[in-house]
Formats: sequence, structure tokens, C-alpha cells
Amino acid sequence: MPHLRIASVNVNGIRAAVRNGMHSWLDDAGVDILTVQEVRAQDEHVEAAFPGWSILHDEASAKGRAGVAVVSREPAIASRTALGADDFDSAGRWLEADFEIGGTPLTVVSAYVHSGEADSPKQVEKWKFLDAMEQRMSQLGADGALALVTGDLNVGHRPLDILNWKGNVKKSGYLARERAYFDRFLGAAGEPVAGQEGIGRGMVGQLSDTRPYVSEGGGKGLGWIDVGRATHGEVDGPYTWWTMRGQAFDNDSGWRIDYHLATPALAERATGYHVARAATYAERWSDHSPVVVDYTY
Repeated sequence: MPHLRIASVNVNGIRAAVRNGMHSWLDDAGVDILTVQEVRAQDEHVEAAFPGWSILHDEASAKGRAGVAVVSREPAIASRTALGADDFDSAGRWLEADFEIGGTPLTVVSAYVHSGEADSPKQVEKWKFLDAMEQRMSQLGADGALALVTGDLNVGHRPLDILNWKGNVKKSGYLARERAYFDRFLGAAGEPVAGQEGIGRGMVGQLSDTRPYVSEGGGKGLGWIDVGRATHGEVDGPYTWWTMRGQAFDNDSGWRIDYHLATPALAERATGYHVARAATYAERWSDHSPVVVDYTY
């Protein structure tokens, strides 16, 4: 059965990634569609980085920040960048590309969620983005559609997703309120969502006891599937990001914050999920590693 290989990676600056060896991976990866986050460049730089590819690129409003792209062997048939209210700046953080694969429509999203900072205006922007993302995912996932949200979503959903989760419970990226969004993304479609055990109740980012909590104001699941967790089950990681500082990479002290979130109709076609982790620290070309999945059609 033929397959479509889709990979996602935060390149931490496309020009730096190319200089540091990105093509040594890409040339052998057999990727059909690559979603890219934190491009931090202009169109001409993306075109230079991916000669011969069909390119969609959305720059951030602030020069040298964020930026997302979808590059593919075959061109997309349509694309969109709008997300959230008109007064919300999502430029460089959400790019939808429509493809036709084996006669079936497929939407692939490259998303770069704000990193945020607890109790600051940066976190307010993250809440706005996650709100808009939740609304849009409810639309993309309707009527048995084939849709995929990929990218650096900057939230570790569960303790399995961050090695040092206890040290990060009050930090952006692992706040209870952030994880509650993922509970809804991944909860059974249309069913009331109860949160994870041991991460607090309400949506205030505080630890309490080990009883489940329900998101503030309730909420129902959207039914999306975390392909990485569905593939690997109840194990630590596999992580996708490690700080460049210290021995984090060598000790595998990482975070799993890069995702393939698929609608159920697409998730059942997923095979071969893997994180393309560099063999050594010296061979890294980003602080993230590509997340690669094959989808049959």
C-alpha cells in the first residue's frame, strides 16, 4: 500500500539549520511533506533552503521571529493562514495546506504555539492562540475529515512528556491550564473532559491532590489522536526537544512538545512514527528533532 511521509520540525532558524547540516538529514529522509516552524527568515531564504520543492511560507509580523512553512514534493491545491479573531496576530504561527492524496483531500497544518511565560503578557498571547487553535481544530476535525496538525506546540501534555515535569509545574509549557487544552483536543469526541490525575484542578496551574480535575467551565473532547503517544504507549518520551545547554541531549533530559495530532480517520492510517534524533550532540542542526510519520492511502 502506498504511503505519504510527513515530517515536522522546528528548525530554530532555517539559515542556521542549513549551515549546520539540515540537508544531510533531509536528503535521505524520503519526506513528501515537511512542515517547518521557527523559520525566522524571508521567502528568498526559504526558497534557497528547499530548491526544487513547492513552498508555502507565512512570515511573522516581527522580522526574525517565528515563521511557519509547508514544503512538499507536489504542490498544495489551497492554503490558509487565518486563525482567531481579526484583531489577533497569528502571523507566522499557523499555516494550513490542502492536498489531494489518492483522490482524497488532506489538510496539513504547520503550527508554532507561543512559548509563553507564566503570569505575563506573553502567556496571555499563548492563551489566545490556544483558544483559537481549539476552535479551528473543532472545524477541521468535523465529518470524518483527514486532517493533521503538526509542529512545535510548546506544551508537554503529560508527565511522560517531560523528564523533569515536577520542576516545571509552574512554568509555561507545563501549566495545568495549558495541558487542559490538550485534554480537550485529545478527549473522546463530544464527551465531557476530565483532566489528568495529579496535575491539579481548575485551570490555574497549581498542584493539588491526585483526583482528576475538570477544566474550568467544562469542555468536551474534540476526538483528535496524538500519533506519537498512540504509537509508543505509556513510556517516557520519546522526546523531541533538548536545550543546547549542558548535558541535556546526552542525558536525554528532554521535552516532547512537537506533535502529529491527527483526526481519527487519518490516525488509523499512521505507521512508522519516529523521532529522527541526531546520533550525537555535534550532529544536531536544531534544538528540536524531526517527527516523522508515514500515512497510507
